[in-house]
Amino acid sequence: MQTLNVGAGRTDQEYQAAEEQRRADLRTESKHDANYFFVAAVLAGIGTGLFLVRLPILVSIGAIDLLSIYGRQLGGAFHVLVMYGAAFVWVAILVGLGFAAQKGYRWAFLAGLVLYGADMIALALTFSWASLGVHAFFVLKWFQGQKALQDLQEPAAG
Repeated sequence: MQTLNVGAGRTDQEYQAAEEQRRADLRTESKHDANYFFVAAVLAGIGTGLFLVRLPILVSIGAIDLLSIYGRQLGGAFHVLVMYGAAFVWVAILVGLGFAAQKGYRWAFLAGLVLYGADMIALALTFSWASLGVHAFFVLKWFQGQKALQDLQEPAAG
């Protein structure tokens, strides 16, 4: 029975099994965190009125709010069309990032971090503090997801 130095008395088979379990746990954690893109997309749809229900209290999108404030000069029907178009694009981006993140692309998590980080600035400008907290939750989950993928790429420390 051969033991490895870094395995603290574990056999080679035990070490390989533990490493495979660690990798499986990281993949599962990453996929779980990727699902938050879909939750964010649904909440964004509800917050912007895409799903015929609009609840902008907790699930507001800062970029959409700023567009609503500064885009009123566009006129009634055109302004509404631009608002729904922007909301649709936002939701589509989140869904696309969700599928990419589920496939294990770390860049999707990083893009979500940048997108929601920038939107948090817009939320601060519109004083949407509750929505800022919801955004911070998603940023945390997506950071954890990209960290799991990063750890998956690195060899085990022992």
